[in-house]
Parts: sequence; C-alpha cells; structure tokens
Amino acid sequence: PNADDPPETRLAPGKLPDGIYGLRQLPQVDGAMVVMDPHTGRVLALTGGWSIARSEFDRATQALRQPGSAFKPFVYLTAMENGYTPSTLVLDAPFVMDQGPGLPKWKPHTFEEGEYLGLATLRMGLEKSHNLMTVRLAQAVGMDKIADTAEKFGIVDQLRQFLSSSLGADETTPLRLTTAYAELVNGGNKLTPTLIDRVQDRTGKTIYRYDTRPCPDCSGVAWTGQAPPVLPDTRAQIADPASVYQIVHMLEGVVERGTGHVVAAVEPDQETAVADHDERDRAVGARRVVVELGAHDPVGSPAQPVAVEGQRARHVVDREVDE
Repeated sequence: PNADDPPETRLAPGKLPDGIYGLRQLPQVDGAMVVMDPHTGRVLALTGGWSIARSEFDRATQALRQPGSAFKPFVYLTAMENGYTPSTLVLDAPFVMDQGPGLPKWKPHTFEEGEYLGLATLRMGLEKSHNLMTVRLAQAVGMDKIADTAEKFGIVDQLRQFLSSSLGADETTPLRLTTAYAELVNGGNKLTPTLIDRVQDRTGKTIYRYDTRPCPDCSGVAWTGQAPPVLPDTRAQIADPASVYQIVHMLEGVVERGTGHVVAAVEPDQETAVADHDERDRAVGARRVVVELGAHDPVGSPAQPVAVEGQRARHVVDREVDE
C-alpha cells in the first residue's frame, strides 16, 4: 500500500508486511485539531477528521459547534474594557429570568449545580467557570458590547444578543475560535489565519504573498553586514493590550487552579479553557491549540456527542506538543 492510501487500505488484512501485526478498528470518536502561530496567523497543523475516505466533512473549518465555556474569556475581556478589574466582586447565586408569556423561566446553572461562591472576584469566576457569575456580568456590561467583542475577534459574524450567548450558546468553528485565542496571546492584534505563505510561478516570480507589510529595504540591497530591516506592524489593534494581558494572566489561573488543571502538564504557560463537561471534550490552548472530540456514525448519520473525560483532551494536546 501507498502512504497516501487511507488507513482502511493501508491496514487492511493482508496488506501489512510479513511479521508486522496491527490492532485496529473504526473509531467511534472523530475530532479536529488546529495549531496556529499566534503572532503570524500561520496554521501549523490542521486536521478535520480521522479519515477522508469515511467522511469529507472538515470538522476544523466547517463544523459549527457551541464553544461553551471557551467563550467566557471574551465576556470577561469586555468587562475589563468597561471599567471592571480581576478583583471586582460579582454575585454567584441562583439566577432566574422571565422569558415571556407561556415560556418557562430561564434558570442557568453551573456544572456543579448547587455550589455557589456568593460574592466572588472575576478572577475566581473565570478560573472556576461559574455560569451564574458570567450571566450576571454579561447583564451588567451589556450583550451589545459583548457582541461587538466577539465580532471583532472573528468568533462569529453576528452574535445573537441573548444572555445565553455569554455562555457560548452561539456557534463557531475550531479555526475561528483558535484565531480568536491567538489574538488574545499576541496582545489584541487582528490575525488572518493562513495555510499558504507565498506562491511563485514557474519562473520564480512571486504572484501571491500572505505578508503584505511594506519593506522597501528588502529587495535590491546588497548585504554588507548591516542589520536586517525592521518590518512595521500594520495589524489592527482590536482590544486594549492592558485588558488582554489581564485576561491572559487570569487564564493562567484556569490551568493552575481551575477547570483546566488537567492540561497543566502540557506546558507551564499553556492557558486553557475546558468546556462542556457533560457531552463534549474541548481543550482550547490560548497559545496555539484547539482540540475538539465528538462521536461519528460510520454509516453517515450526523455526528453525535459523546461523553469523554477532560484527561483525554490533555493526552491529545500532549502528543501534539511533544511531536
């Protein structure tokens, strides 16, 4: 078999070399991974599924999934840009909202239902991923401002201005979410993800270049030991660098003391949010990684959620970092 053949062909009975044995099965879990350089937008690795022979659906760029708690840092960032600080106190207690005639009351709750912190700092609320604090914060700050932040970071084109959206109820793709986290890491500068740096024709002439920054001293100059030219940073500033720094620092606490502690062994400075404890396993590394796992029916029916542990996401990210 050829290296380009799908796993079903390469590992089929009788295809392995003599003396080589393989244990294999069609996995019930499919996934996606996006690895990005947060300073340039280069996509270093991207996979949208286990085998294109089984499904051509690219889960990294096409799968619209709810980000869940991975959206919360952008709610807290909006608060930081509107006068809040990491030590601002917000109430963590039961929350009930009337949805209108004939509709039930909306009663969001945290995964550990019944555990409330009372008055707690924003830092604690983000580290422990408490939904009720996030909802109250969104109500106080205003969903219009949160929607503006989400749209500037490219998470969605238009965020629905409901309080549930502050808990990640709107849908986005792993690639867009990775880009948004990368924009946090680089200080709030706008990024455009790219898979191709440059295209040349057969004569060597560059016909496409991703990096469009001006550099008059880069061509036609003989090198005589002088320092390389310094390129200007022309990216748009989409958030206050001081507020972005505070959010990144708070996200470090998510790994050290909060809901992302299971991936603390991956990298000392890997900021991570883990969302949707009950149905999906998603680890979002603010440095560069998004991992998403979900069940897939080989027959061709839509992917179904699967209950997996946060530890599994850590193992996936761990392998990517090691390799």
